[in-house]
Amino acid sequence: MKQVTFLLFIFTLFLSGCGLKNNTKDVMPEEMPSDFGFSVKFGVGKKNEVNTFEGIVTKDLVADGTATINLPLTIEEKSNIYKKMKEINIINMKELVPKTKCMTEPYSEDEWKIIISGETITPYISGAYCEKATDENKLIDLRNYIRNIVQSKVEYKKLPEATGGYE
Repeated sequence: MKQVTFLLFIFTLFLSGCGLKNNTKDVMPEEMPSDFGFSVKFGVGKKNEVNTFEGIVTKDLVADGTATINLPLTIEEKSNIYKKMKEINIINMKELVPKTKCMTEPYSEDEWKIIISGETITPYISGAYCEKATDENKLIDLRNYIRNIVQSKVEYKKLPEATGGYE
């Protein structure tokens, strides 16, 4: 009888532990984890990139290709970006594809890779649709926030201007 009670106790602990783990997976930690990092590729052909894993930024120069520089973000900048991601609940974004058949060309895309506490999330949005999905504007605003941080840096301002355009 004691063995059965002990096994039931262990089984109950195991189940409650599993349930707790699943619930915390949907909530971002309050403070930025030490492994937090992200990359976002965006624009027509996803030629622009901000990549904190490698500490690089790539600018689309359109007719002149791309230019990549070393441009790591500071801990404070990453912390502010993490807070923005937490505000929009980025790990639970569900509606990133609108319900429409209308398409446009050329179109911009955003492809994300975000690591938070060992978990990787990969949100993706496409500007090919004539309408926007519910959560799409939140990601675009976040990307623009990051882009403004990068574009304000002296190193970025030294990059050549883009020439040409997309049709």
